[in-house]
Amino acid sequence: MNLRELSRQLGLSQTTVSRALNGYPEVSEATRQKVMAAARASGYQPDARARSLATGRAKAIGHVIPHSTKHEMVNVVFADFIAGAGEVYGQHGYDLVMSMVSDDAEEQAYRTLARKRNVDGVIVHGPTRNDARIDLLRELRIPFVVHGRSSDVTSEYNWLDVNNRRAIERATAFLIDLGHRRIALVNGVERMDFALRRRLGYEGTLHARGITLDPALTRSAEMTEPHGYHSAREMLALADPPTALIASSIVVAMGVRRAVEERGLRLGRDVSVICFDDMVSYFPNGDGEPIFTATRSSVRAAGRRCAEMLLEQIEAPDAAAVHELWEADLVVGRSTGPGPQQ
Repeated sequence: MNLRELSRQLGLSQTTVSRALNGYPEVSEATRQKVMAAARASGYQPDARARSLATGRAKAIGHVIPHSTKHEMVNVVFADFIAGAGEVYGQHGYDLVMSMVSDDAEEQAYRTLARKRNVDGVIVHGPTRNDARIDLLRELRIPFVVHGRSSDVTSEYNWLDVNNRRAIERATAFLIDLGHRRIALVNGVERMDFALRRRLGYEGTLHARGITLDPALTRSAEMTEPHGYHSAREMLALADPPTALIASSIVVAMGVRRAVEERGLRLGRDVSVICFDDMVSYFPNGDGEPIFTATRSSVRAAGRRCAEMLLEQIEAPDAAAVHELWEADLVVGRSTGPGPQQ
């Protein structure tokens, strides 16, 4: 079944049928419903290229992913975000276009997307403190949503972020209230805005509670299991080791746990651990009772919401910028317990 045959069957012009299928407002609701019903009954699927020419839209969303160096966005947390966003794209008839590029080719990748017009918008991942991509995309007039924020960018743009600073403030205060004073932070790459905010939350809470920051108790690198393992292994070997650690994700926390158990210690009794980002679809934090105490926010839900925000912007490009700041929940698991007796 093609457009000509569907039009002949309905007794309508090809133009009317095409406009009905693509949601043009000048087609009456009765006609649109009639056309849609006939298309479903016959199994008709409009040609994507023809639909793009008719509507001026590619019906695709772009994600540009640098790969030449290790990067925070290429991990299981990122995969969960993409799964959530992909659900929304599919529901609205959009395709996902993933561009894997070297780090130094990222700007050119966005310029190519703008020139070819093969996506209707993009989602920006892993924003840095003063992220040049935001002004670039505004210049290129590509609709975009940032997953996260860029602290030093003052222009208006659409973003959704978790309150990273507040989440780590709560985690640090929770450990202090349990009696811990030697608290370590195993953070992500601190050129990333989220990791910077987490460090500020950690340092600010220590200062507010009268605890001197010890630089020997902080580490920063890509959020991997080996990063958690090596960081914890080094710090637990110190003459005055930490009694508690805050890990930047459940992946990092798994490495921390390996280092703790390697020394013959037990989580929650000898060493306490809190992690961020424990809510990953295919990497659960225990079955029932959580293994790790965690500051929890669904990455998959964030992917869905960022996709919705972007599609809303595509439909209404002149609407005011939308900002959403989500709070993380503090979930108590088996990995935390009282600090050492003073």
